[in-house]
Amino acid sequence: MTLAPIQTAPRARLTRDRMIFAGFGVLLVVGLIGLISGTGWRDMAAQIARIETWQIAVLLALSLANYGLRALRWHVFTRRLGLRTSLVQNILHFIGGFAMSVTPGRVGELVRMRWLLRATGWRFERTAPLALIDRASDLAAMGLLLAFALMLSSKGIAGGLPVTLLALTAAFVVTRPALLAGLATAGHRATGRLPRLFARLRRAARALARFSNPSVIVAAMALGLLGWAAEAWGFHLLLVWMGHDIGIATAVAIFIFATLAGGLTGAPGGVGGAETAMIALLLLQGVPLAISVPATAIIRLTTLWFAIALGLIAFPVAERRSRKDADALENR
Repeated sequence: MTLAPIQTAPRARLTRDRMIFAGFGVLLVVGLIGLISGTGWRDMAAQIARIETWQIAVLLALSLANYGLRALRWHVFTRRLGLRTSLVQNILHFIGGFAMSVTPGRVGELVRMRWLLRATGWRFERTAPLALIDRASDLAAMGLLLAFALMLSSKGIAGGLPVTLLALTAAFVVTRPALLAGLATAGHRATGRLPRLFARLRRAARALARFSNPSVIVAAMALGLLGWAAEAWGFHLLLVWMGHDIGIATAVAIFIFATLAGGLTGAPGGVGGAETAMIALLLLQGVPLAISVPATAIIRLTTLWFAIALGLIAFPVAERRSRKDADALENR
């Protein structure tokens, strides 16, 4: 792998991702319009009108807290891996990656690896553990939050326990270097093809051992828990402001469950699945459709779509800076 083909990384690809982004946005809007038309747009408009500008600002601030804490965690991981990128670079890479949340399974967020290659010369197999440990940390933090919320909630959520166990299991598997290396070996033996790819996967898996330090695990878990708790608390505040306080534990459980359930669909950003789960769970808690739909729309706009908007702003900045980093690295 050389810098040249990576630097040419196609505008066509970015255009395609933006088209996917727009397509899913249109589908979401169409779906919400269908729900609104079935329940009466006047009631929903009245509910949305109850949310004041300062309240939207609070929701956005809580989302920013989530992104900032997780970006700081990304910086901790890069330093632990041995990369010498600055805090500013790492925050820019992390936020810029949100622009690619619109790709299926969020695989487009691996663009962060390209920026790291340009800045440091480290190839994908050396930086891939960052993507794995970051995703595992999110799953672990969200799984624990959901477990705590379910224990404290007076009303259970159907499917909550299986989703919690699935998230924690996935986090466990991703952070087991020997297990992942064994899976890569088994994959090569089963297919008998792509030996270089599976060898790189094994090396990437073994590199995860760098993150097994207790202090790193505690710091990563604390940052992840605080970050996701901030957004979940925002959902609770929103419901209170809209006149339907279902309890903070239940609100947190619904938010985390819907976010995880949306991710399991593989759709970009969990669009469609997360909204459906959130509305359905709110209805089961006695929240009328005229409130559950606008509440879901507002919280998704101030979390997922806000992150994507920030990503689209940061993406071209990260691209320009990474090109300069690559030139500087080449001239050393």
